Amino acid sequence: MIPRLWLAILLSVTFQAVSLPEDSNDVKELTRLETVWNEAYVRGDATALESLCADDLIATMTDMQILNKAQSLGILRSGRVKFQRYETSDLRIRVYDNAAVVTGRLERTRLTSAGEATDGWRFTKVYVRHDKQWQVVAWHASTNAL
Repeated sequence: MIPRLWLAILLSVTFQAVSLPEDSNDVKELTRLETVWNEAYVRGDATALESLCADDLIATMTDMQILNKAQSLGILRSGRVKFQRYETSDLRIRVYDNAAVVTGRLERTRLTSAGEATDGWRFTKVYVRHDKQWQVVAWHASTNAL
């Protein structure tokens, strides 16, 4: 019984979020990277996104197959989808030592062969710090009512 109690205490301390003020360097950097991400989609700049995405990226979106890094960037590189607007709001950034979770709202307008579409999403991104550089390892977005 006592070893379980110590294990529970150890785990709760180990996995507690590091509470960082909004002006912390990590939060500022992650906020900057979110802007880089959004602007890259509008410019169709897959190269900028490539450096932001970890090699083992998994992207999950409503009504789409699960995508790895190559598949995700391939859509942008193909030119089949062009984003006219890609804006986030309601950002919440939580840093856990060398990992971070960013949640928020995404509104985008895209142009495809089927025409123009505007939609709203809620998203979650998981960043991991590799060699002092933050990279996205998981990205999930679900549609929601505008």
